[in-house]
Amino acid sequence: MLKCTLAAIVLASISAMPVLAAETMMMAKCDDASMMKMQAQVDGMKDPMMKEKKEMASKEMMMAHDSMKAKKMDDCKMHMDNAMKSIGNM
Repeated sequence: MLKCTLAAIVLASISAMPVLAAETMMMAKCDDASMMKMQAQVDGMKDPMMKEKKEMASKEMMMAHDSMKAKKMDDCKMHMDNAMKSIGNM
């Protein structure tokens, strides 16, 4: 019985690893190319129902850009991730 329980725990942890790896890979890079790509996605939001999300994503992008200029890469990544969540890419 104990062996079956341990085997189930091991299998569950192994199956969760790809999900955690995918989340890590989704973190945005804080560079000019990523910023331009993200800004294009934000600018492409034309639906009036998405106005609030577009405004939030635009604010996050401005904060990310300011953080990148200040060489605060962790803050920049955080704001880029928040912008991605606002537009529904995460």
